[in-house]
Amino acid sequence: MKKMIFCLAMLMCTTVAMADTQVVAHRGYWKAPGQSGNAEGSAQNSLASYKKADAINVYGSEIDVWMSTDGVVYVNHDRVFKGCEIQKSTSKECNKVVLDNGEKMPKLKNYLKTVKKGNCRLVIEIKTHKDKSQQAKCVSEVLSLVKKAKLEERVDYIAFSAAACEQLVKEAPKGTPVYYLNGDKSPEEVKAMGLTGVDYHQDVFMKKHPEWLQQFKDMGLKINIWTVDSPEVMKYYINKGVEFITTNEPELLISLLKK
Repeated sequence: MKKMIFCLAMLMCTTVAMADTQVVAHRGYWKAPGQSGNAEGSAQNSLASYKKADAINVYGSEIDVWMSTDGVVYVNHDRVFKGCEIQKSTSKECNKVVLDNGEKMPKLKNYLKTVKKGNCRLVIEIKTHKDKSQQAKCVSEVLSLVKKAKLEERVDYIAFSAAACEQLVKEAPKGTPVYYLNGDKSPEEVKAMGLTGVDYHQDVFMKKHPEWLQQFKDMGLKINIWTVDSPEVMKYYINKGVEFITTNEPELLISLLKK
């Protein structure tokens, strides 16, 4: 009987831990576990990286988006990727770019079709464009594409740009999760912007503002931490009870959360 009670207690503890901190796969699941290269068949921000993230049941798979000069939204992280600067290139030029796994650089419109077949959420980062009017158009187009795909209830948004975050709060359906990335705004400022919370680099709370962790929680704001690949740092933030950790090592984080 005591053994049964102990097992039930352990199961409850595991369930609580998994519920307290959720896993976000950084640019999808693209990295071979414990290695520097790509996982088989995958690449950053590829369709395969979303499918692989979805297959291991993470909370969300993160992607980055840029808008071309003719108004097409593409999924990619780098400002310049394989010689193509998306925000200064036409869709014809962007369509020629091939990812490391052989896929064409995805249009967001097509990416959303893959997401619709999966279960995990999509975390969309609006990249900071040099042309602020182009960035504003990118935000509006992303929201439009997500609405057309009927995925509004499965998408979170993040951005380094405060202007992009404020536009997302204004234009997205009420209650849409929007998080600020830049790491320079206090809990009071984030609350005043009407955001869900922050998605700050691991060093912001560990080295600059450790007091903010509790302050954000006290104000009802959620916390995501990026990009955490170290098991020691993962454990630190798990113990702090942050809502999300973004990582290139999603299976490692999942294993720690189960302990």
